Amino acid sequence: MRTVDKLTITFLVDNSIEWFTKLPPGFTHELPQHLQAHHFPIDEETNTPMLDFDKICCGAHGFSALIETEITGEPPHLILFDTGPDNTSLVRNIESMEVPVHKIERVITSHWHADHTGGLLSFLNLRNGSSNSVNPCTVDVHPNRPLARGIAPGPLYDKVIARLPPDPTFEQIEAAGGIVKKHAEGHAVAGDMVWVSGEIPRVTSFETGLPGGKRFEPRNGWVDEPDIMDERYAAIDVRGRGLVLFSACSHAGIVNVVKDAIATFSRPVYMLIGGLHLAGDSMTPRIEPTVEWISKSLRPSPTYILPMHCSGFAAKVALEEAFGEGTVPAGVGMRVEVIGDREHEERLSTPVVQDY
Repeated sequence: MRTVDKLTITFLVDNSIEWFTKLPPGFTHELPQHLQAHHFPIDEETNTPMLDFDKICCGAHGFSALIETEITGEPPHLILFDTGPDNTSLVRNIESMEVPVHKIERVITSHWHADHTGGLLSFLNLRNGSSNSVNPCTVDVHPNRPLARGIAPGPLYDKVIARLPPDPTFEQIEAAGGIVKKHAEGHAVAGDMVWVSGEIPRVTSFETGLPGGKRFEPRNGWVDEPDIMDERYAAIDVRGRGLVLFSACSHAGIVNVVKDAIATFSRPVYMLIGGLHLAGDSMTPRIEPTVEWISKSLRPSPTYILPMHCSGFAAKVALEEAFGEGTVPAGVGMRVEVIGDREHEERLSTPVVQDY
């Protein structure tokens, strides 16, 4: 993976909408972007820009992030990490944020759960309908697509009360104009500026997967599947900053994600982004050891943590107590710019893990 000089992130699907909280440098709320660049109509009576709530992002239970990477002197690369849960939220928010869909060269799906793949076909249809679209879009997936996945609530986790909507099939993706690329192993994309992990090693004692996770098999019916081994994370190395990690749902455990990233690259973690899957009663016992490890065992600890999607309120509170303003209340429509620092590159320290 090559080190980039600039990383720009736009959150296109998330459970939360956040307009008012004070943000660190480089973070921009949705509304200023509309007022500065998206040209709301001028109200004739007051000669003032008029907010159009029909053209503002909506929240949804899922995740999608637009990732733009740049190296000085080279064209930028745009990729989409996950596509949200449905046929409407991602498309609406792309149009709201005036995203140049024809420039998105690749979609990375983090794993086969419908709240991360549900908007894939509608995105491909939108992209193919753009008058500027010339080259097809690559869809980067794990090859092990389940027939169906279901939800079995606690405390026994023995009865499936509902199945998730079906993920798009490989044939449907291709019919919608996508080029399917199946990867179980780690690999670099976007001009070697973005790393897509392979299967994440499970090494911690307290991150034990998704309680009640079920997979349907034609011969055996619903079977236990807590590990969700098709889950992958994405990483970008920003010059003078370190790794920016995207973990859309963290079924593997965010500590396992971080451990794998630093073992792979021996680079400090600058920013953690995405769902940490610490919401709900069954996950509550994992919050303390997770926050303890990220804030105390990992040195240097991350500068910023953006707990999104399935992280849960209790985990956000615990992270805010540990990291203060380094815990950023991110949400849909927010933009983040990470600018590389060549002078600081030489001063970056190799990460050290001191497990207790």
